[in-house]
Amino acid sequence: MAERVPIIDAWANPPVDMSADLPEVKRLFQQSGTAGDKPRDLAPADLVAAMDAAGIDKLLLTAWTRPGKALFSNEQVAEFVRDHPDRLVGIAGVDLERPVEAVRQLDRAVRDYGFNALRVISWLWRLPPNDRLYYPLYVKCIELGVPFCTQVGHTGPLMPSETGRPIPYIDDVALTFPELKIVGGHIGYPWTDEMIALAWKHEHVYIDTSAYLPRYYPPQLLHFMNSYGQDKVLFGTNFPMLALDKCASQALALELKPEAKEKFLAGNARRVFGLEK
Repeated sequence: MAERVPIIDAWANPPVDMSADLPEVKRLFQQSGTAGDKPRDLAPADLVAAMDAAGIDKLLLTAWTRPGKALFSNEQVAEFVRDHPDRLVGIAGVDLERPVEAVRQLDRAVRDYGFNALRVISWLWRLPPNDRLYYPLYVKCIELGVPFCTQVGHTGPLMPSETGRPIPYIDDVALTFPELKIVGGHIGYPWTDEMIALAWKHEHVYIDTSAYLPRYYPPQLLHFMNSYGQDKVLFGTNFPMLALDKCASQALALELKPEAKEKFLAGNARRVFGLEK
């Protein structure tokens, strides 16, 4: 009997229906064929049950903030994590347009709630990651020893895609803040080659595969994961847009070398997000 492979989901969203506050996302669900699968409000125990069914050991749960409103606050994420601290990991969201308060929010999330990263969805703010409003947060991330996570690639929701370009934006940030760990989610498509190039170029730049079913990963990304980029790619789902069980089963079926598969599914996330502590 084959030994079970641990899995960590590097990007999952709150298991609640946020569609009223995210009208831009409606078209994305239609395009992805999940328009009829309206997210159900799940209790923490229900979310963990879905993880169990999918064989996922840990899930990084993201707070969502858009201009003027927290859609799912750090405090709400902290409630989920408190119920299942061995299974759920908190990822902070902040109000980017209020830079001093944003730094305080991040500091509180990490020091008081035990969160392991910051995520800013750039298209929500129409500001690329090298905008000056991000810079105090980068300094705080370095001080706290946590990664900065963002979306790279085109914007599936009906918003401008410019903020998701890896080059020049992620490249610029990595050059200015070489100590900052940066995780670009959603593989960077259609600029996946750029994202691979940056992960190779910069010591602390990584890719997570959320928002794409594993059977549709680009061949150049699979080659990178299976060879010189073994330490640079993390498994993610973008749940509830994609189902945990479908993503996990397809990821396990990928033709990767055993050491590459272990790093992709769990090892890299443990290292990057400090989950080995």
